Amino acid sequence: MEYTAVAKSIRIGPRKIRLIADSIRKIGSIDKSIDALSILKKRAAGSIEKTLKSAVANAINRGAKKEDLFIKSIEITEGPALKRFRPSTRGRVHPYKKRSSHIRIVLADNKN
Repeated sequence: MEYTAVAKSIRIGPRKIRLIADSIRKIGSIDKSIDALSILKKRAAGSIEKTLKSAVANAINRGAKKEDLFIKSIEITEGPALKRFRPSTRGRVHPYKKRSSHIRIVLADNKN
């Protein structure tokens, strides 16, 4: 069975979150993944750790055992961007985007 957790509009760019997601994607157990995320010194690690713990809680509430769970997929998609402008010379403006991300973690158990 599959169990999911979704975190939307996280105020970190998707490129930065994907670096962390790629590093824990292939780790076998959930406990090792959470330990690895707590050690990493990146801001995105906290958001992924929180979402992963939420997915584990969702699975346990539906009757799964934590020892049987593994990460089936982690998807990082682009969320809405805040469009801001910076004043420039000669009365011009330079636009830039403050990007956000959506995190979707799917867990599965070993019974399948």
